[in-house]
Amino acid sequence: MRTLADLRPGESAVVRGLNTPGRLRRRLMDIGLIEGTKVECVGISPLGDPSAYLIRETVVAIRHRDGKGVRIF
Repeated sequence: MRTLADLRPGESAVVRGLNTPGRLRRRLMDIGLIEGTKVECVGISPLGDPSAYLIRETVVAIRHRDGKGVRIF
């Protein structure tokens, strides 16, 4: 199973679902990470965390550990 954290710059995928509880789940849904949403990794910070993703025409930084809760295909 691939997760958002597995994407490298230039790669894109579609959200399959969320495996996160509570507030984090709500936050991810609020920024547009819902099933069927296309996501593209546009960059990774120099130290490797966080990564920047293009989600619904907006670039959002998401920590690696939070991205592991977003299933993609």
